[in-house]
Amino acid sequence: MNKFIFINFLLGLILFISPIKMFADTALDVYMNDFYSKSNEASRILKDIENSLKDGSRKKVCARQREAARLGILANKSLIRAFEIEGTKPPMEVIKASQQRWESILNEC
Repeated sequence: MNKFIFINFLLGLILFISPIKMFADTALDVYMNDFYSKSNEASRILKDIENSLKDGSRKKVCARQREAARLGILANKSLIRAFEIEGTKPPMEVIKASQQRWESILNEC
């Protein structure tokens, strides 16, 4: 009985003291999550604006468009940073096209 308790105590102590890597997000995960959350939020805002316009409401359209554009631009920056961390070349043509789209939304209102 004492041997069993001692072995359990020793195993618990080893597991507690030993350096175990936790399941933390890496820098790449942080930037990719930021990209997805911001781009999804921006798309959701634009979809809400579209639905509002279909219903005949123009309430705060420009302010919401600017917010969506700001989020889209920040999402692109996070995506570029994620590619840099990964050490791969980002698809700049696609990112530039997206950037131009968000900037046009920002500037047209």
